[in-house]
Amino acid sequence: MEKTNKTDKKDDKSTWVIGGTTLIGTGVGFILLKTSPLLFVASILIGMGTGLVIASLISTRNRQK
Repeated sequence: MEKTNKTDKKDDKSTWVIGGTTLIGTGVGFILLKTSPLLFVASILIGMGTGLVIASLISTRNRQK
């Protein structure tokens, strides 16, 4: 079993990316809420999906170093 270094956890920003894009999606959703509640839910899901894609790209980039 490998020991994880504390600096590795500090360098991992994937959770910040997922949370940030979800907040962006929520903000856009509140703007679109007057138009349709379904657009509100869709914008949150798009924000989470975008965050997951960016997080996977970041994690693969960190593994290559």
